[in-house]
Amino acid sequence: MTRTTARGRDQIAEEAADAAIEQACRILRLPTIRDRFGDQAAAAARQQATYKSFLSELLFIECEDREVRRKARLVKQAGFPRTKRIEDFDFAANPNVPPALVHTLAKGAWIRAGQPVCLIGDSGTGKSHLLIGLGTAAAEAGFKVRYVTAAALVNELVEAADDKHLSKTIARYGRVDLLCLDELGYLELDRRGAELLFQVFTEREERSSIAIASNSAFSEWARTFTDPRLCAAIVDRLTFDASIIETGTESFRLRTTKRRRTNRAS
Repeated sequence: MTRTTARGRDQIAEEAADAAIEQACRILRLPTIRDRFGDQAAAAARQQATYKSFLSELLFIECEDREVRRKARLVKQAGFPRTKRIEDFDFAANPNVPPALVHTLAKGAWIRAGQPVCLIGDSGTGKSHLLIGLGTAAAEAGFKVRYVTAAALVNELVEAADDKHLSKTIARYGRVDLLCLDELGYLELDRRGAELLFQVFTEREERSSIAIASNSAFSEWARTFTDPRLCAAIVDRLTFDASIIETGTESFRLRTTKRRRTNRAS
């Protein structure tokens, strides 16, 4: 009877300890420890681990999971339309793209220096993949990143101007460490839209990085920015101290599709 009672008291004490740990983890916002402390305690008992070893292992897995969650949160906040990573880019399919430069850019030193990156080439040559991949690498390195197409950004700026909160919108885009601007040059912008876009570039000039992807060579940007002076000023801001990657004119996406069809036919 005494033995049963003692066992019952031990069980109650264990349950109370579990409840106290879970409550403390919720208060301290330690979800990984809350979920895994039971398994870790059992493993520590089997291995006869010291208290310090048990505690250090718990703290390590919490820090490790927190880092994973932080990276995922920053990538999600960037607003990428799809998942693209530099590791998945097929450099062999597009020899125009220099692997060494891309891998160097993926380390993020250019973002800390506030320098721009320009990806210029025809559709299907990997511009958006590289843009999103570099942006993803930056977000996972802890930078605040925002992805947007040129058309979407101009529309947002026009609406903000009409609603009398343009300065707040421009300031918001000025606070991110890296602005990834896709599809620049696909659509002609009227003077107002171009001037609003120019304000965002000016807000970030030599302070925060911009990475752009365009299907037009700089010499052709006059078709997008119809005011010659404004066009020249925009090109100047985006190319000063920039890394420029020309992805070429041959669509390897189209080439891959044709090859797959040929393989299926044979």
